[in-house]
Amino acid sequence: MANGNGTPPEQSPPQLNVLAQYTKDLSFENPNAPASLAPQAQQPNINIQINVGANNLSESEYEVTLSVEGKAENAGSVLFSFELAYAGVFRIVNVPQENLHPLVMIECPRLLFPFAREIIATAVRDGGFPPLMLDPVDFVGLYRQNLERQAQADAGPAN
Repeated sequence: MANGNGTPPEQSPPQLNVLAQYTKDLSFENPNAPASLAPQAQQPNINIQINVGANNLSESEYEVTLSVEGKAENAGSVLFSFELAYAGVFRIVNVPQENLHPLVMIECPRLLFPFAREIIATAVRDGGFPPLMLDPVDFVGLYRQNLERQAQADAGPAN
């Protein structure tokens, strides 16, 4: 329907709202304390894994979970390990269907990441170590990797 000057009415702009953020699960282990707290001769080897998952809660609301797992080892001994599942509920409206999946899997975790980073830094510090400040994450690259992995899985083994 046209408005008074003959132009079509404008569509509402896209919206992304954060309705809630919360820690779903947090685990920190310091299995070899107090020996692991002694000054280390060399930097520990730190391995971090990050995954993103999403659940559709309603037509316009999504729960996005950022899962971060990490382990620090030195000379084959575990100094510490952690697992964090940090989530948010997002309301997304007026976004074209073709843009919805990338928005949920890239922008939502990007909004959650600074908070998850702070929780991990605090947990590691409270465990007796210097705070672990995670490097920024390329969620676009992570999204593309997951798409490629999914496409390979869907293709199945070659005969």
